[in-house]
Amino acid sequence: MTADVWLPFAAEDIDGLPEGLTYHFWDGASDFPADPADCAYYVVPYMKGPEIAVRPMPRMSSVQVVQTLSAGVDHVQGGLGSLAPGVRLCNAKGVHEASTAELTLALILASLRGIPGFVQGQQQEEWRAGFYPALADKSVLIVGYGSIGAAIEDRLAPFECARVARVARSARTTERGPVHPLGELPALLPEADVVILSTPLTDATRHLAGADFLARMKDGALLVNVARGAVVDTKALLAELESGRIRAALDVTDPEPLPAGHPLWHAPNLLISPHVGGSTSAFEPRAKRLLARQLTRFAAGEPLDNVVLTTE
Repeated sequence: MTADVWLPFAAEDIDGLPEGLTYHFWDGASDFPADPADCAYYVVPYMKGPEIAVRPMPRMSSVQVVQTLSAGVDHVQGGLGSLAPGVRLCNAKGVHEASTAELTLALILASLRGIPGFVQGQQQEEWRAGFYPALADKSVLIVGYGSIGAAIEDRLAPFECARVARVARSARTTERGPVHPLGELPALLPEADVVILSTPLTDATRHLAGADFLARMKDGALLVNVARGAVVDTKALLAELESGRIRAALDVTDPEPLPAGHPLWHAPNLLISPHVGGSTSAFEPRAKRLLARQLTRFAAGEPLDNVVLTTE
């Protein structure tokens, strides 16, 4: 088959791409690399924001596949209505699990063991000795138990947690134990010392961690968000942090990027990382392997992996 493919990497830098496709490099530049109307397979530029992600989509009259390099697809949702029926939207399942799970554990450990305070102490030449909470013997709740949630649990295994509970859209059973439906969250939240958000952002999960959710968390519990900023109600979280009742570690915020002067910057008991869960040295090799596999399937007319939805 002959078809245009838009890639955010140079084609010569990806091993295993099939022949017979025409590859164009586009990573969000103001000028398009070719006519969007001829694009059959659109790989969305990574971490460029929704405005860039959707910009060529209204002109992509021939597109058959939109491929994100993120686990979430909320940044392209605004462009899907301009596409013809039958376009497959695929995500990057398998690319970010290692990096995001790794950062999740880093945020948990840094928050519990007081690492930000140690850094401040070093800067001020203060020896801040004392007793700090450990992850061992803690009860952990993972809200959003897809591939990233499972990868987080894999990395929790050596830390001697008292319990790990799992929540997803619907109940199911895994090798590690049951996955509870979202409806059981109110009963599970008061039991958790650490609550991890790793759920996609959808209409059902926007502001999932709102005032009622946060109020059900036990005193002193830690909220960790590696999902999307809008899964948490920022105003409600600020109220809980300023009261001193709970702590939080956020890799994502709402708004994002967090603007100068925003109260989250100086909220007590809060650790912020700048949405770096997936953007590590592990990203590029895994993303390139995913694209080589997907495009080989596409060129051969075979079913694609990671299809999230098909436009109607």
